[in-house]
Amino acid sequence: MIGPQALAGIKVLELGTLIAGPFCARVLGEFGADVIKVESPDGGDPLRQWRVLKDGTSLWWSVQARNKKSITLNLKTEQGRAIAKQLALEADIVVENYRPGVLEKWGLGYEQLKAEKPSLIMVRLSGFGQTGPLKDQPGFGAIGESMGGLRYVSGFPDRPPVRVGISIGDSVAALHGVIGALAALRDRDQTGQGQMVDVALYESVFNLMESLVPEYDVAGVVRERTGGALPGIVPSNTYTTGDGENIVIAGNGDAIFKRLMTAIGRQDMADDPQLQRNDGRVPRTADIDQAIAQWCASQTIDTALATLQQADVPAGKIYSVRDMVQDPQFLARGMFEQHAFGDGTPVKLPAVSPKLSATPGGTRWLGPALGEHTGEVLRTLGYSDEAIAELRQKGAV
Repeated sequence: MIGPQALAGIKVLELGTLIAGPFCARVLGEFGADVIKVESPDGGDPLRQWRVLKDGTSLWWSVQARNKKSITLNLKTEQGRAIAKQLALEADIVVENYRPGVLEKWGLGYEQLKAEKPSLIMVRLSGFGQTGPLKDQPGFGAIGESMGGLRYVSGFPDRPPVRVGISIGDSVAALHGVIGALAALRDRDQTGQGQMVDVALYESVFNLMESLVPEYDVAGVVRERTGGALPGIVPSNTYTTGDGENIVIAGNGDAIFKRLMTAIGRQDMADDPQLQRNDGRVPRTADIDQAIAQWCASQTIDTALATLQQADVPAGKIYSVRDMVQDPQFLARGMFEQHAFGDGTPVKLPAVSPKLSATPGGTRWLGPALGEHTGEVLRTLGYSDEAIAELRQKGAV
């Protein structure tokens, strides 16, 4: 049973597919917002068929669309667009991730809706934002990750750049959309006015790139790929233990470095005056990494972690999902929710983050069937069952 939620009473209309827009609306829904997701009658959101399926529907869908009401609208029809406009004017927030200009053609653009409802907030997620020479170009997360700088620094220096194994660009953009929506809600509480939140995928990735710009501007440094290491911060790398597991060790604090070197039997390095500070360790990165790698190769993952934990050195095994679902820390923090599909099949979902002490988020229901709530939502707009049946017959819903 879910108690009071932080965004209860906030109405969100989701116009979008796949990842960025729907993930943004998902987070709002996880904290209590009433999210209505508009889908095409012709198959709905393509994410329904992505990756691993159960009974023809993606398992991803159960998470990405949880707490949402699915209605079908054919936005290529005048009646479908009229209903979408009704819903938008009743909403607090509209989340959309169409190419710039598409909603304007349908009479659903921000300025068009704002003229009738000045308090409306619209979160617009796109590859390159609503302005600029690339605004009309398609921009998936992979392009945002590449243009925003993440792909360039990912991987090993002697190989082509690699991607993170998830759609990180879309997800980061979605979280920026949530930040913008909450900030806009706060401002609306004070001014009564809504605003547009313009999120570009490449800019969201770019926002994560730490000291990339000032390092280049002042020192002419272009950050390059460094494999598992953290450049200029020593030691912080990934090593392989004798039983073939991978372990991350972050011994880059000055006091931590001394404890690490002592723990692995390299008191000479622990006491070396040159290595007492990070700027002295950087020129000897290879020597330090070699010493740690040799020690790790002589340990199992369990003995290595136990030794480093005893020495108060930050270290961790690189987890697969198999590790996560049985890990005591994940379990103690309640990081999984147990639910069931309509046929009774149990399913474990990731719990909602972050954790709020008074109004935590949660899952009220799993991702819905296509159009499951169409009748329910349309009746709240004043449509009779006969009118809904007529709309279905005309292909508008």
